[in-house]
Amino acid sequence: MRPLPLPFPDETESPLVTELRFPTSGVTVRGVFELNEFAVLTPDNLEFLRLYIRVRGNLKEVERVLGVSYPTVRARFDTLLRAIGYEPELADPHAEVLSSLERGEITPEEAARKLRR
Repeated sequence: MRPLPLPFPDETESPLVTELRFPTSGVTVRGVFELNEFAVLTPDNLEFLRLYIRVRGNLKEVERVLGVSYPTVRARFDTLLRAIGYEPELADPHAEVLSSLERGEITPEEAARKLRR
């Protein structure tokens, strides 16, 4: 068996399922069924969700496992929230400054000055 081919190119609506087959019993049900918000996640979001569940919702542990910065993990979590229909909380303004510092885009002095504001 293969995973659902989602997202599907040039489609913006969620797909509808028209047939369910239960292999062991041989029962087939036809109709029009909606997929839930988790069934239509992109592979990246689904992988992130699985990791998030595996580490029991600890974003710092997600950071450690993925080897990326906390602001990057937080951004991916916010993307996941939007994908399942929730609006993420407003981002911590300090997180972007620290992320810029980590990427070497600003100096420690610039970061300290921005964090004091």
